[in-house]
Amino acid sequence: MKTLTLSLFSFVAVLSFGPSVSAQDQPVRPAQFPYSNRFTLGGGVSQLLLGGFNVQAEYTTNRLVFDYSHGFNINLSGQSASLVAQDQKLAEKLTSTLGIGIGYRITPTFDIRFEPKLHYYEVYYNGQPQTVDNRVTSYKTVTLGLGAYYRYYPFRKQSNALAGILVMPSVRYWPNVWSSLENNKLTYTNRLTERTETYKAAPQGFPGTNGLLANVTIGYTFGLHKK
Repeated sequence: MKTLTLSLFSFVAVLSFGPSVSAQDQPVRPAQFPYSNRFTLGGGVSQLLLGGFNVQAEYTTNRLVFDYSHGFNINLSGQSASLVAQDQKLAEKLTSTLGIGIGYRITPTFDIRFEPKLHYYEVYYNGQPQTVDNRVTSYKTVTLGLGAYYRYYPFRKQSNALAGILVMPSVRYWPNVWSSLENNKLTYTNRLTERTETYKAAPQGFPGTNGLLANVTIGYTFGLHKK
């Protein structure tokens, strides 16, 4: 009888202690950020203001962000053209600009991204039809830079599809690291200034900043209202 009692006690002890040991052996999972494992599709406001458009797609995990963007027919003339182009009475057209971004989420709404980009330019005389006869040159540039992004969901407290509407301002620094122009420049005779000019590959962003730009993306994050 004593043997049976001792065996029963040992069996109950194993049942009671076993789950607690098993639970302690399980790895502790980090807290899940909101907006994780979601796909977002949007477009930039600045590209629309410059006569073109842009499509941006991104996927967020708990800590990482992966994005792809592609812009088309962005017209840079007047004060929006590079300083060299303004001085030489030229207009720059970004016929295509594309690239990827790989980022790290510092908070649920703020992330920093590394962004390699490829840009296709055509240069024309400003104020004249953008035809082959008025084209000064065409070339490509590559930029390697960083971007800081903030995600704002104005309807995030809604339990319906409105919760996915996104406004995402960003600040980026994209310096040129390569251009297809020989020695990064072109010497030519300008029909408007009637001088021999040296045109340099245009930097991205605000004129005179060598790569600093800002934008606002309007988009939609799918499945955001789901738990």
